[in-house]
Parts: sequence; structure tokens; C-alpha cells
Amino acid sequence: MLKYLTAVLCILLSTPALAWGSFAHRTIAEITEANMDPLAKARMNALFQSSPLLGTPQCDLKNIQDASVWPDCVRRDRLRWGYTGPWHYQNVDICKPFDLKSACANGNCVSAQIDRNAALLKDKSLPAHVRLEALAFLVHFVGDMHMPLHIGDRSDRGGNNVRAAYGIIEGRMNLHWLWDGPLAERAITDGPRMVRRYSAEEKAALASGTTESWAMEAWQISRDHSYKTAEDSDSCGPPLTRRAIVDNDEIPALVPIARLQIKRSALRLARLLEETLR
Repeated sequence: MLKYLTAVLCILLSTPALAWGSFAHRTIAEITEANMDPLAKARMNALFQSSPLLGTPQCDLKNIQDASVWPDCVRRDRLRWGYTGPWHYQNVDICKPFDLKSACANGNCVSAQIDRNAALLKDKSLPAHVRLEALAFLVHFVGDMHMPLHIGDRSDRGGNNVRAAYGIIEGRMNLHWLWDGPLAERAITDGPRMVRRYSAEEKAALASGTTESWAMEAWQISRDHSYKTAEDSDSCGPPLTRRAIVDNDEIPALVPIARLQIKRSALRLARLLEETLR
């Protein structure tokens, strides 16, 4: 039975789909919606009525959960949306002093696009469908930024070039996908329900900061946990030539870190949407 389950999981993890990543983004969106004030939520929901004007019928955009995965959906259309690919990440070298601007050529990075799309969403003089596009990018990119390997890098495309195994499951996995996928899913499902209304005290503790401070936080996690655990040594030692193994003893220690990043992402996004939709 164990061999059968392992084989099934390997097949699932080797499929180039967005199943786990979609689950994390949608969960962040659900937490965000549960923690927005009624006025901001009503103004946000009104924007979804303009979604047909974006001309993306293959990618639903009817609510904030759809918005959380819409940017991943549309970029499959390389002719129209391929230029948005670099907006989902920012490869900041973990072995050098933190420098956000060095990894953002011409604004083509996740931190710059969070700031840009927040400004577009806030501008009420723009057509509703333009603001809706900005909303979808903003919802998705705040989620992306809080996944540590969308920020931290060791000249390996944020862990995409590092083969990895998640416990006993190998499949065709890399370190980036391990954090984006199965670890994020485990974090969401392992513990008390995350989708709920958070207290004012919890929001005060988790929702503060700026785009730059959020990026630095994710960068530090990638350096101190993502790479260090994978390499079982100094994060800035020689590049890995073997498969990185995050074993069953290490995973439980990483779950609270991933869980915290998901909470931070959602509550910060709720605050940002309230500020931009006033």
C-alpha cells in the first residue's frame, strides 16, 4: 500500500500543473477576504463585473479567489501575457548583502509590480477593467513575494535548478516547487483552520511593514531555512551537485515557517486592499 501511495504522489508531483500552488494562492485570498472591511470588499467585488473587458475567457476572474491565480493562468498565453513572467519573482542573492534593486531590471520584478499595481488600483480615474487587472496582479504577487524562494536565490533561479526530494517523495521536483507546493499545502492543512477572521491584535502583529521589508523577510527565510535545510550545511557553501533532501524529520520544523508566511501574506494583502480601495 505504501509503495502504491508513493507512486501516485510521485506522478502528481511530476505533473506540470498548478494544483498545489493554486491551493496556497486561493487560501491566501480566502483569508484576505475574511479580514477585509465591508466597504473595501464591496468596492473590490464591484470591479469583477468588468472582467469580460479583459478578454481572458479561458481564465476566470469572478472573485478574489480567481484573482489569486489569474496571473498564472494568463501567462500561459505567451503571445499576450508572456512579458509578465518576470513579475512573479525577484532573484536576490542570499550570499550578498540584501539589495532589492539589484534584482529588478526596469521594474520587472515582484516588489516593483506590487507597488505599481497598488498605485493603479488606487487610481479611481482609470477604467474599472484596468483597475481589476491591477487587483488580480496585486493579489497574486503579494502571495508570491511571501513564498521565500520567489525572493531568495543562489544563481539557481530561486531553487528551480536544485533537484529535491520531499521526505520519501522524489518525483520530478525542485527546491522551489517543494516550498511553493507540498510544503505550503502541508502548512495550510496541518493545524487550526487558517481561513477565519483574525483579531485586531493578530493583525497588528502580522500585517505591518512595507514591500521592501516583506521582501527582506522572505529573503532571510530563504537563506536561513530554505537553502540551509536543503543543503544540511552553510547556505553559501559550494553549489549542490546531489539531490537536496528535505527529510521527514526536517519538514515539521519548516511547516510553522511556511504557515506564518501565508498568514502574513493574507493579512498584509487585506490591509493593502483596504488602503487602495478607500
